[in-house]
Amino acid sequence: MAPIKELEYFRVPPRWLFVKITDEEGNVGWGEASLEGHTQAVEGALDAFVGRILGVDAGAIEQVWQLLYRGGFYRGGPVLMSALSGIDIALWDLKARKLGVPIYELLGGKVRDKIKVYAWIGGDRPGDVEIQAKGRQAQGFKAVKMNATEDIGWLDTPSALQSCVDRLKTVKALGMDAGIDFHGRVHKPMAKQLAHLLEPHQPLFIEEPLLSESIGGIAALSQQTSIPIALGERLHSRWDVRPFLEANAVDILQPDVCHVGGISELKRIANMAETYDVAIAPHCPLGPIALAACVQVDASLGNFGVQEMSLGIHYNEGAADLTSYSNNPEVWNVKDGFIKLMEGPGLGIEVDEEWVRKASKGAVPWVSPSFVGPGGELREW
Repeated sequence: MAPIKELEYFRVPPRWLFVKITDEEGNVGWGEASLEGHTQAVEGALDAFVGRILGVDAGAIEQVWQLLYRGGFYRGGPVLMSALSGIDIALWDLKARKLGVPIYELLGGKVRDKIKVYAWIGGDRPGDVEIQAKGRQAQGFKAVKMNATEDIGWLDTPSALQSCVDRLKTVKALGMDAGIDFHGRVHKPMAKQLAHLLEPHQPLFIEEPLLSESIGGIAALSQQTSIPIALGERLHSRWDVRPFLEANAVDILQPDVCHVGGISELKRIANMAETYDVAIAPHCPLGPIALAACVQVDASLGNFGVQEMSLGIHYNEGAADLTSYSNNPEVWNVKDGFIKLMEGPGLGIEVDEEWVRKASKGAVPWVSPSFVGPGGELREW
């Protein structure tokens, strides 16, 4: 393979950061380094990484990964790992395109021809979800995910939890499955109550029932409920994941390909999880490059469960959507709860570079929302 010649990045609406790598022979690969609410920090990390990878063999993906992870002494965390993710994904895309094969062929080959998917309903302040759930059914989805609550206090009134139960029952009555995302905003005194209330109605999973730094509380909660515990978007490497597996605290891992070091680390995390009989359901409320990268790994995994899609997610309203920035958006068509596995080379999507460059001009960084309680205190978003 030829040496890396150039790295470019593009901030594009609604909240995505795309990475383009070109080698000395003109071969190109695209990656995504989106870190919601921290775009400028990742851009700075990419600026710092550029000088370390120019001239390195573009085909030496693992060598580049090790260089950027181990070569700077300080390592890990969401910013550095998101920058590394964008580079790693782009290098996999470049190499597979040059060889004329999908990335999954370089990961051992596919074990499935279609990928089970789910979509979002309800937004940050979930309300009436029946119409939205029916809309997702019409699009071909059989499963959705929604936030459990609006902002909630550390010790709030138990009545604040009932609407979540009602919304789950509404979706289930339509014949759909539903994951419930606690989003780390529900603290321990309320989370155990809500899990108990939801259990009779069999949600597909409960996601981030507590913040990921509360590993002891998550492990205890996992012993108190039969609902599968899902988490992983705020874990950034196999080393972050390992204690959750060792504590038997998680049933479904949700690593984010843009936050864990790309395709290389997502595949390693999935293989490690399989030894604990834990399923993989990659987190991906992001752009088309990120989802395409997830799908390439999903296709190669024996322990794959379901894939999150950002099609029509509330963060995309009034801006670009999953079908933007590519010349073959039909790859995201959903039928009977599945998307067909892409067969094209590399990531399997064709990035519209002209569209990306145009959209990136003057693009402002997305700012994470925040919740404020009745006393003026900040609450978890």
